[in-house]
Amino acid sequence: MTKQKRVLILGGTGNGWKLAALATTIPGLEVINSLAGRTRQPSIKSTHTRIGNFGGVPGLTEYLRVQQIDLLIDATHPFAVQISWNAAIATSELNIPHLMLISPPWKKTEGDRWVEVENNETVVEILPKLAQRIFLSIGRQELASYAHLQNLWFLMRTIDLPPLNTSIPPGKLLTRRGPFSLLEERSLLQKYKIEAIVSKNSGGDATYPKIIAARELGIPVVMIQRPPLPDGKQVTDVESAVSWLRSYSD
Repeated sequence: MTKQKRVLILGGTGNGWKLAALATTIPGLEVINSLAGRTRQPSIKSTHTRIGNFGGVPGLTEYLRVQQIDLLIDATHPFAVQISWNAAIATSELNIPHLMLISPPWKKTEGDRWVEVENNETVVEILPKLAQRIFLSIGRQELASYAHLQNLWFLMRTIDLPPLNTSIPPGKLLTRRGPFSLLEERSLLQKYKIEAIVSKNSGGDATYPKIIAARELGIPVVMIQRPPLPDGKQVTDVESAVSWLRSYSD
């Protein structure tokens, strides 16, 4: 009997969940879905799930070796660059086939009023000159970077509440899990009289409606650009990642 190949999926994203569910249906594969643990109530849909950090490149390398991982797919958030670099280094050291599943970044189109920046520090510098009421759509990990902007009002939307004692800027905090419809996003922006949006260029469909709503309403978007990712084989959709897995399961 042929030994099953063990595939580690670094997930937690929408594409990660879809891939894990489909990968478990491929004969000859044993799937381990790894989550960072930052979202406190993940919907666990794969056969085996691992939650928590690996401990840098040494920890991940040791895990891959001990668990006898044959394949690795990085389906993490495009801004989770540390784990992506760690995965690239560890798989290279062990000669393990490695694939990155990355949603294409959103592209500025006619009608968009984007201010493209590299990081939160730049956002903080320009916001006071841009707007007073801001939709801060960057997740809960970096809210503290804006806490000192006491003269502005922020609508913050996160999947989970920030950790206790986290400093957050003044305003209203909503806990919601996407995807969100265009109607929902348009209504949200109008209800809270939003004058600007801060967003990471995450790509994908789940949160793009807020970008469309901003375009329709003429609201500027401060768009944080993606940090550099490691070189390596990349695909942009789940179906291509499944095909890659099937090529190793035959």
